[in-house]
Amino acid sequence: MLRLFFVRAQKHPVIDTDFPDPTVILAEGKYYAFATNSTRNGVLFKVQVAESPDLKNWKMKGDAMPQKPLWASSDFWAPHVIYNNILQQYVLFFSAQTNDAAKGMGIGVAFSKSPAGPYIPEPEPLITDTGFVAIDAMVIKDPVTHKYFMTWGSGFQPIKIRQLKTTMTGFENGSTALSIIPVAEDKQYSRLVEGPWIDYDNGFYYLYYSGDNCCGEQANYAVLVARAKNITGPYTRLGEWNKTGNSVLLERGTHLIAPGHNSIIKDRAGKRWIAYHAIPAAAFRSGKYARLMYLDPVRYKDGWPIVKMGHLQPKNKKARPIVCCGLPNLKWYRNNTALILFKYGTKSIILEQIKTA
Repeated sequence: MLRLFFVRAQKHPVIDTDFPDPTVILAEGKYYAFATNSTRNGVLFKVQVAESPDLKNWKMKGDAMPQKPLWASSDFWAPHVIYNNILQQYVLFFSAQTNDAAKGMGIGVAFSKSPAGPYIPEPEPLITDTGFVAIDAMVIKDPVTHKYFMTWGSGFQPIKIRQLKTTMTGFENGSTALSIIPVAEDKQYSRLVEGPWIDYDNGFYYLYYSGDNCCGEQANYAVLVARAKNITGPYTRLGEWNKTGNSVLLERGTHLIAPGHNSIIKDRAGKRWIAYHAIPAAAFRSGKYARLMYLDPVRYKDGWPIVKMGHLQPKNKKARPIVCCGLPNLKWYRNNTALILFKYGTKSIILEQIKTA
């Protein structure tokens, strides 16, 4: 049975300002979102942070890392925060341009007793690499082995993973960086792969990643997905598994351009959400490229994630056909009851009915 899981992004932002590469966490009874550097009212915030009681209403909190790292000059990208219960501290991982441009970008580490910061950066980066290969770090405590792993990557190189020390300031002795997602293996969005995020559910590690151009007037970005039985792989991409060559989970729609660089957050009730940035289509057409933050429910069904369509989206006046996945004569339709209907030739197949909120 053919199963297709992607959706087209279409909705309103929860943070209506430039807030790229969002990581969302639940800490000390509140939700915190962290994002790539941006300027507001003439002030540069290296690591943006916002706070919310409910995932819907957000208040900007300022700069989570006001102190500039000694080793870094600019381009503070893709922050990720995790609580280390051994250290009893919140740990911020971030990307930045090194002072020596020849060394390229690096991934740094900073620590705080509070989820919103201030985070105090370490004097040296955790890792550097040429160009922008060493960016987009995400750290997870493996729920099976309880070991810490960092995944990262971009710069037209594979996404990698490696075990961290519990101190968070170095890699475990004897560990090596393993390539887990190659470049240029899918039909779309894989010329460059980056922004990895690992989630665990029912025996599978799900690796979300994005490709292949995040920003600006040439933005062409989407969220893709792969899965594995072990945290270090091997990972099977969705496009491998369904033999379509298409691993897309979330891509552009009528109202949003270039959705991507996601994180996964469980709310207080245990419900999963996918946070990501995207450019409103109307703004994109007028030459404005700010990446706003969006949230959608996500769940796992038949071994793969499904992003719920229609959450907080404008009602469609009529069903809207879209050619999907590069398959001939195959179209999906969404009506006002969030009915997912696939047509192949003259046959209609209802794959799923999702209740609207």
